[in-house]
Amino acid sequence: MPDAPNSRATRQRKQKLPAPAEATEGRQQRSARRKRETRARLLDAALRLVAEKGMDSVAINDITEAADVGFGSFYNHFESKEGLFSALVEWVFEEFADMLDRLASGLSDPAEVVAVCVRHTLMRVRREPVWGLLLIREGFSVHALSWGLGQRLLRDSQSGISAKRFVVPDHFLCLISVTGIIFAAIASELHYSARVTPVVERPNASGLDEQNFAERAATVVLQALGLKRAEAERIARLPLPGKPEIKVCRTKTRVR
Repeated sequence: MPDAPNSRATRQRKQKLPAPAEATEGRQQRSARRKRETRARLLDAALRLVAEKGMDSVAINDITEAADVGFGSFYNHFESKEGLFSALVEWVFEEFADMLDRLASGLSDPAEVVAVCVRHTLMRVRREPVWGLLLIREGFSVHALSWGLGQRLLRDSQSGISAKRFVVPDHFLCLISVTGIIFAAIASELHYSARVTPVVERPNASGLDEQNFAERAATVVLQALGLKRAEAERIARLPLPGKPEIKVCRTKTRVR
């Protein structure tokens, strides 16, 4: 059959051409990827700006300019600045709180759960100062206890009290006290971090340049919950379970 070679070549050329459905799927995937990237840039820019100035001092055009995104594109991802802020809180805090839950899922001692959470929180602050700045700025807001980290602390402290592991005269005031300790530790970590103050300028008496600062803070938190110092120190120095899988925020800033 003389036309067999030509027919075979035609079939091969047709096989190389993408089907209409495949081409459409490829365009949809590229569009979805660009949309995810744009949304991430907006969140990343908002993280830095809100951490530095606070939500009320940041306008939508500030965020779009910092993200190098058109003003109109903002509304393709968020209905309002408040909507972006809610997404930012979920991205920055809720995912981290969920990660802490996974790490502590195999622990039966409420005291160890609290210690693990405190240590990982301070360790992340050292890695990501902007995250710590936002945590301090928004952590003292009126709705702080309704967020993931606040809700976990409330839940874990109540669990320890119910199990008679924690002995406190007033749960609510104890929670406020513990929260204050944690935020003070975060502020200290930010202030004396190697990213902020050169090693030669750090006050040696503070001990904040030592690797066990997170453990020391966890010890104080456990003492505030009613544990004796020796036991609190032992629990705060136990090996950390697993390794945290954190979506590191790309934004970097210099803490002042």
